[in-house]
Amino acid sequence: MKSRLFLFIGLLFVVGQIQAQSYNDLAGQTGSRVITTAVPFLMIAPDARHGAMGDAGVATSPDANSMHWNAAKFAFIENDFGFGVSYSPWLRKLVNDISLAYLSGYVRIDDLSTVAASLRYFSLGDITFTDEFGNNLGTYRPNEFAIDGAYSRKFSKYFSGAVAARFIYSNLTQGQYVQGAATSAGISVAADVSIYYTKEVDLGNVDGTFSWGLNISNIGNKISYSQTAIKKDFIPTNFRLGALFGINIDDFNTISFTFDVNKLLVPTPPIYLTDSTGQPIYDDANNPIVEKGRDPDVSVVQGMIQSWYDAPYGFNEEMREFSLAMGMEYWYDQKFALRGGFFYEDASKGNRKFFTLGAGLRYNVFGLDLSYLIPIEQQNPLENTLRFTLLFNFNRSQGPSTTPD
Repeated sequence: MKSRLFLFIGLLFVVGQIQAQSYNDLAGQTGSRVITTAVPFLMIAPDARHGAMGDAGVATSPDANSMHWNAAKFAFIENDFGFGVSYSPWLRKLVNDISLAYLSGYVRIDDLSTVAASLRYFSLGDITFTDEFGNNLGTYRPNEFAIDGAYSRKFSKYFSGAVAARFIYSNLTQGQYVQGAATSAGISVAADVSIYYTKEVDLGNVDGTFSWGLNISNIGNKISYSQTAIKKDFIPTNFRLGALFGINIDDFNTISFTFDVNKLLVPTPPIYLTDSTGQPIYDDANNPIVEKGRDPDVSVVQGMIQSWYDAPYGFNEEMREFSLAMGMEYWYDQKFALRGGFFYEDASKGNRKFFTLGAGLRYNVFGLDLSYLIPIEQQNPLENTLRFTLLFNFNRSQGPSTTPD
């Protein structure tokens, strides 16, 4: 099926890169307070387990998909090596050839260290390109992918840290010309820095677990889809902080509750000074003059710093830029799981609000997770879609483990 919707979106995005006058931060002039970045596919929950818990996962127990949520968790993974394969259809109500695939794996080096890698591939389906006269220029398959590698190490019995490196490739237009300008694939490199703490706690008659985690992801250079672009877009550098509290009800039943807070560490669109006709006023360097907020045309590091205080409407708007994710996971006999969750984003910052449901199964070396999303405020690309993850965990010198991820 031809995905012309994504062709339109992709071309509009590239036009915003190759023309300084259409710099996307001017969107703030219209009252839109949504923060936009390039390669947003990096923020999509790639696996079904955490997708079933409201997209919360920075402090959950480690599994093969921990790269996206918090690579520091790999240091506490119980098995010696393993991998996972995840698949998420995208916009299934409109098209049937857009999807996100995720392959991830890990290997324990010793009792303290673990290495991991992952591949995230986002296919935008078959698209027929045409010129302004409607002539067929060919059918292409735009795509984006990211390749990750991470090293995780325990610093103590309860605490670990990790660093991850990421190569990002985004080819939306397959080299087509947009308004006479040649386009190219966007390329970036980025890094994650994360920490994780987990400890068993005594709750009187029952035992429990308390964990917390912090992950600052996608710290990397800006991206452009044209060599002639004057302005480049930030990638979605993200701050994720969360905690988990688990209860071992008895020998067969356990339940845990987790909560994540997220914030994009990129500049907030400012309010620009306008003339009597509503058009932006430019300075001598042909840059729009900021009336409220701060200039978003800054370095990556400066953008991360000022993202905490640059909202035009002050502290109230800054607080709205935090999204919340909460989830629950119940295990019976470490073999069967039920999950649920909720995700909240302020109406002025994207208005994503949805419930999630899911289930998991573990048998011998094999695991299967499923998730389903129920939107509240608006349509969601993942609604009415069943996502799944296959997991395989192995030990070198022992028999297969039945411990859940």
